Amino acid sequence: MRLLSTLIAFLISVAALAQDKDQKIIIITTDGLRWQEVFKGMDAEIAKNPKFNQEDSAGIFKKYWDKTEAGRRQKLMPFCWGTLAKQGQLYGNRAHDNKVDNANPYWFSYPGYSEILTGHVDTLINSNDYPPNPHTNILEFFNKMPAYKNRVAAFGAWGAFDRIINEKRAGFPVLNAYDDNTAALSDPIMKLLNEMNQTGFKPFGAGETLDVFTHFQALHYLQVKKPKAFYISYGDTDEFAHHGDYKYYLDAAHQFDEWVGQIWNWIQHDPDYKDKTTLLITTDHGRGDAVKSEWTSHGQKVLDASQIWFTVIGPKVKPSGEIKKSQQLYQKQLAATVAQLAGFNFTAEHQVAKAVEVEQK
Repeated sequence: MRLLSTLIAFLISVAALAQDKDQKIIIITTDGLRWQEVFKGMDAEIAKNPKFNQEDSAGIFKKYWDKTEAGRRQKLMPFCWGTLAKQGQLYGNRAHDNKVDNANPYWFSYPGYSEILTGHVDTLINSNDYPPNPHTNILEFFNKMPAYKNRVAAFGAWGAFDRIINEKRAGFPVLNAYDDNTAALSDPIMKLLNEMNQTGFKPFGAGETLDVFTHFQALHYLQVKKPKAFYISYGDTDEFAHHGDYKYYLDAAHQFDEWVGQIWNWIQHDPDYKDKTTLLITTDHGRGDAVKSEWTSHGQKVLDASQIWFTVIGPKVKPSGEIKKSQQLYQKQLAATVAQLAGFNFTAEHQVAKAVEVEQK
């Protein structure tokens, strides 16, 4: 009987190991989207301000206003509140003292993305022009595993991701801004998308493309190449906020939400991904508040710009919805969290922050 029990335990462990090797992770970020809009919806005071509403306050109210906070956030991000809030978990609503913050002291993009992906804070990383990241990231960790080797990729709207992820060392495709994405996947659809990206309007200059190109190139790569560890970073929310264009900032958040829903719905209908994929969605930094008109900015001098949010969904994630527990969490915990939910312990040459204690099934 003891031998039989031992054999059964062994078979269960082998089955669990095989299952873990088949798990996928997808990390998605949108640059500088405030927790205030995620949890409260549109801000009426900003929308009324002629400095920020693009002379269309009525249009903003018609599209996104509701007399209740729940109604406003549902209108702005219907997938988040219609699916993630029912099937996953959302963290960072400070109205319930559920706090998520940057652990890095800088509160802007390169340090934030580095913190998300490496699970570590390096105070030497203090510039968006910082050279290739010296620290191993979660995607690189997966790419070193035989079961994940050459099944890892990253797409980003911003041209700095080849340095943030350290593409040359990491050894997997990092396609950002106006890179020739046909180097990773050369087929008629990707060639057309690449041509549209390269020759289209460049409102943010040569350093960042519009999210529409990043999204559809990443989605096509996901559907064709089927990576097991994947990262997509969108940027329109930050760009429009810096310009003070609240109407377009809200539209960008709304569009981002729709695109995340598109990705998740595809996952749920693909047998290689359904019930095998953990999705983490977050942002690199927060922004200032509406009262001081600092919502357009972030960085050390902008109060509240360290305040962020995140959401997780996947086969191990209990459908707890909005987490209202009083707690303090940090961005540096996210890398270990997504690894743990996929069945792995993220380790690196640097100290990795412990995972968030996500409620599991």
